Amino acid sequence: MHHHAVHRLLRPLLVWRARHISERMYMLILSILVGGAAGLAAVLLKTCVRAQSQLLQSAVTEPNRVFALSVYPIVGITLTVLVTKYLLGGQLGRGIGPIIYNTAREGSIVPRSKLYSQMITAFLTVSFGGSAGTEAPISVTGAALGSNVGRVLHVDRRRRRLLTGCGAAAGVAAIFNSPIAGVLFAVETILLELPAQYFIPLLISSATATVISKALYAGQPFVLITTSWPVDAVPFYVLLGLFTAFFSVYMIRTYHWFEHFFERWPGLNWRKVLLGGLTLGGLIFLFPTLYGEGYNTVELLLRGHPEHITDASIFSVYQDNNPWLLLVLVVFSMLLKVVATSITVGSGGNGGMFGSSLFTGALAGFFFARLINLSGLIHIPEVHFVVLGMAGALAGVIHAPLTAIFLIAEITGGYALFVPLMLVSSSSYLITKYFEPYSVYTRKLTARGVDVYANRDRGLLAQLDPRQLLKTDFIPVRPSTTLGELVDIFRHSSRDLFPVVAAGGRLLGVVSLNSVRDALFDDAHYATTHVRELMKPVEAVVGPNDNLEHTLGLFDRHEFWALPVCEEDGRYLGFILKTDILARYRRQLIQESEA
Repeated sequence: MHHHAVHRLLRPLLVWRARHISERMYMLILSILVGGAAGLAAVLLKTCVRAQSQLLQSAVTEPNRVFALSVYPIVGITLTVLVTKYLLGGQLGRGIGPIIYNTAREGSIVPRSKLYSQMITAFLTVSFGGSAGTEAPISVTGAALGSNVGRVLHVDRRRRRLLTGCGAAAGVAAIFNSPIAGVLFAVETILLELPAQYFIPLLISSATATVISKALYAGQPFVLITTSWPVDAVPFYVLLGLFTAFFSVYMIRTYHWFEHFFERWPGLNWRKVLLGGLTLGGLIFLFPTLYGEGYNTVELLLRGHPEHITDASIFSVYQDNNPWLLLVLVVFSMLLKVVATSITVGSGGNGGMFGSSLFTGALAGFFFARLINLSGLIHIPEVHFVVLGMAGALAGVIHAPLTAIFLIAEITGGYALFVPLMLVSSSSYLITKYFEPYSVYTRKLTARGVDVYANRDRGLLAQLDPRQLLKTDFIPVRPSTTLGELVDIFRHSSRDLFPVVAAGGRLLGVVSLNSVRDALFDDAHYATTHVRELMKPVEAVVGPNDNLEHTLGLFDRHEFWALPVCEEDGRYLGFILKTDILARYRRQLIQESEA
């Protein structure tokens, strides 16, 4: 059905709504709608992934099991790539990054294809054991739902942004049965700010999704872990924060290194799929813990049965007599999970770093606590540290400390651990942020020059096209032009600034009426003085695509009113005026507030 057809059907409804339902009420109704839809999407994806992976795992018998588990992900990634290529037209746009871009730059318009593309591809990747989380794809699906509901119902830009956030929040809330963490996730990673009137719709949307998820699906079966925490463990919480921060930095950097590596083969390249698939298969063969999202490992740790981690692996033979072997396996699983996720995503699968951060964090926490307990200095509860590790890694990798605190408190039912959670999450986040100012989601965007933490005016400035502001009515002069000819040009020009341009079009300098005023009265030298002696060098130049925020900064720093615009090779294109930018900006602001 086409967009306009939908609109025709809905017009009477929209008119009736405008008369009878207040704006605020309308937004609440829409947030319930979006939350419900996102909740259903989350349940659908989780249930399918779970059913399919159980089916695949029960289809293989014991001796071939390790082998089968390392082949499945290759099949999953290949299927994902085929679907991407032939059903989705080759464009997938993975992960939270593009959504942050849509909200920061494109007025929260999320492509309609994301309503289904993320679900299908994440299902194929993860159910076949691809080593990544389903949180990001679900969150993206929710955001797409919110954005497109907003588009079809013609709500203005600000409200569309809110609905996009509602969908993203609802997705995460439904996966973990954690309404507050859902809201905070949307705020910390996608909206990046929270106007007060957003809070209630976000919460309602999250709560709706949680109710649906709870009714249809048990959610993550994590359990209440404890009712108290030992005060003498406080220094260890801070140390754990440091440890997970180190891991977070390692994960962000590794993820981006791989992303960069796979960018050598753009699009859907079979060599990439083969290389990625085989490497991933090999990793899973050696360390079966890396298969799939990895939540079963996390559950083992939370139930206090870490020794079962080695069960399926080729090391299971040695486990009885050596406590260090388990730790070696844990260290490798920790270090390699991010590699496995990067390869899964890089070679064409779809999944996110959210689940992988939780997996790594749980292992990191266990490893940390087990080491300290083996040292015999003090006994600390390992299960606590598993949970705290999850929070620390999540806070660091996706730069969302509040999400981490509330998510772990909600899914473990352990608000009792609130203070330790705060200590670990905040220390992990602050230390990670010191080394890696951008999260795993925003780092690539920042490399492309999108400032995600930009506030509204920057977002507005980003929408102005510098090319439309280019003024070309400044008359260029040659360096060989004489003073006499220049006076003649002055007479016929409305501007008092003249670019000096070489024969090839390169900008050499500028001549302004002010700077040559004294020479003008010296008519004896009209024929002998040339522009090259009168011109001033250019102090600052802007490119045709530079963002206007940068340009405005230059205006203020140098106190200019006009700046020359040149191509990268120095070819002169025109001037850009400060007053034009500000006038356009003002127009844009007025439009925004009316929208």
